[in-house]
Amino acid sequence: MVQGIYNVYCVGRNYKAHAEELGNDIPTEPMIFSKTTHSLTSMNGDEVRLPGHQGSVHYEGELVLHIGKDYISGIAADEIVDRMAFGIDFTLRDLQNKLKDKGHPWLPAKGFRHSAPLGEFLPFPGVGALADQDFTVLKNGEVVQRGNVSRMIFDVQTIVDYIGERFGLGAGDLIFTGTPEGVGPVADGDHFEIQWGGTHVASCVVSLGNGK
Repeated sequence: MVQGIYNVYCVGRNYKAHAEELGNDIPTEPMIFSKTTHSLTSMNGDEVRLPGHQGSVHYEGELVLHIGKDYISGIAADEIVDRMAFGIDFTLRDLQNKLKDKGHPWLPAKGFRHSAPLGEFLPFPGVGALADQDFTVLKNGEVVQRGNVSRMIFDVQTIVDYIGERFGLGAGDLIFTGTPEGVGPVADGDHFEIQWGGTHVASCVVSLGNGK
């Protein structure tokens, strides 16, 4: 578990093309779900053990924001976000589909142990500079996802305000900002790397066992 983290908020379907590739409706307001703090683990070349025995596991690469101070109404994202990282929202897709069909919460499919590996935290360059660089997810050396905040449905300020006003945001909270198109299944031994502007920022190797 990554130490010093309190709440892990995630934004679902925040890239139009990703919502479309899974056959989902385009949201008209942010879709917020959570992961457990026990889902957090290192993505610095480490092995990440996932529960492959529970069905298909999919990768979803994301920009992750670290909150540095308590939210107050009207605060700018540049003031409240102090660091950022890149990671993967691993998802038990078969289980998620069953939960969606029943109208049940996604937590069992999203919040399992090790489902949220993170690379090292980086200085936050400011909202305006985020769009200057793409982030890419490479699976076994091949680019499978490419994201840029300019293509998010709900921008960083909107996400911060939405979560802060409804649920609260405080120092040590994380926000997974959503994944672009290109998600897909994971196989045992797959190597994942995330690059930011062409520079390596995170990597891991997946082990599909019982997740322990």
